[in-house]
Amino acid sequence: MSDPHELVVLNPATEEVVATVPAASEEDVAAAVVRATRAQPGWAALAPADRARLLRRFADTVDAHLEELAQLEVREAGHTVGNARWEAGNARDLLLYAAGGAERLLGKQIPVPGGWNVTFQEPLGVVGVIAPWNFPMPIAAWGSFPALAAGNAVVLKPAETTPLTALRLAELALQAGLPEHVFQVLPGHGHTAGRALVDHPDVAKIVFTGSTRTGREVMERCARLVKPVTLELGGKSPNIVFADADLTTALDPFSFLDNSGQDCCARTRILVQETVLEEAREFLADALAAVVVGDPADEKTQMGPLISRQQLDRVRSYVPEDAPALRGSAPDGPGFWFPPTVLTGERPDGRAAREEIFGPVAVLLPFTDEQDAVRLANDTPYGLSGSLWTRDLGRALRVSQAVRAGNLSVNSHSSVRYWTPFGGFKQSGLGRELGPDALTAFTETKNVFISNVSPSTEGPAQ
Repeated sequence: MSDPHELVVLNPATEEVVATVPAASEEDVAAAVVRATRAQPGWAALAPADRARLLRRFADTVDAHLEELAQLEVREAGHTVGNARWEAGNARDLLLYAAGGAERLLGKQIPVPGGWNVTFQEPLGVVGVIAPWNFPMPIAAWGSFPALAAGNAVVLKPAETTPLTALRLAELALQAGLPEHVFQVLPGHGHTAGRALVDHPDVAKIVFTGSTRTGREVMERCARLVKPVTLELGGKSPNIVFADADLTTALDPFSFLDNSGQDCCARTRILVQETVLEEAREFLADALAAVVVGDPADEKTQMGPLISRQQLDRVRSYVPEDAPALRGSAPDGPGFWFPPTVLTGERPDGRAAREEIFGPVAVLLPFTDEQDAVRLANDTPYGLSGSLWTRDLGRALRVSQAVRAGNLSVNSHSSVRYWTPFGGFKQSGLGRELGPDALTAFTETKNVFISNVSPSTEGPAQ
């Protein structure tokens, strides 16, 4: 039975203990919010250029420890070392981008009769960030760094299974000279530390990334305090491949195998025009067989393990042994391994075609024409991301407008760029992260009217 007072971090590739860390209690969260509340006004009072300078120094410090952070991510999350280096670099780059935003967080002057009207973007105060285990560094950064740049203090709760890189980032923030308690990391369980952070009346906003089910609970609890939320939740993204596309790029298996499929943007519904379905099937069979699955610390490895035994069992529940499928290979163990898989006999309304599996499993579904492709793409409660592949520019524009998703790529599988907004439609979440407006999401707009009418000299003295 697990100890409620500590978190045991396992290496998913070996099942060996990497570290144990204390699990924050409700009282620990309350104390952290008090510290953040006291520290935030001084941080917000800094000139934007000074706040930006400290954040750039933080970015330089992260850069100096990039390989250390990447190797830590390999051990705690099972990410391939190449992916882990990208993740650490993404956190560094977002820091630099957000730092520039601190000096460009502008209000407006609005023409009105009788005076002048100006607006100010003021920080919210204390922001609570709850980060997931699938991309521990980048997603923690997406919620935390723009909030810091806008003048807020941040209390970050990382996932129970992957707290180590977040803790190290907090240490590097202090090393870079950020004021104490402005950026705090509290590892803990969701039902205690996470809930306490959401429910605390002095936490002005919650940023949550995770399952749609938990996101609903977060939203309900925040609603009781009329507390704003940004939610990045589940996905079941389509990869729409028309017959005129280059199949060798359109059917890249890493569009759904990246991070072992533990990616809410994974293109897990492969929609292929029926005239090239058999060709697609043959290509995918060869591509899956060639995927190198193994030790994530090995530079040659292309796909690592799943995060935990629980996640492995979940993925297995979607793929019966006798299911028609294309399969690659994976190690037997120890570790939480599952082979790259494409289900070929699933119906569009089947469980594996509609639910987020969060593993290296996709479904292959045929469509007849453009209208049918859009219908299938939109036949989901989610709307986070997706790709479409065609050489027909008019079709690309029509389908891009018709598909209900927050992030679409034409002739590309890329979803995330820190300088463009990211977020979903429907049950994939609320709000947007990243991009030029990221800092604004962590501010309140204050409107000030200044009369230009001289006070009357007549009448009784005031």
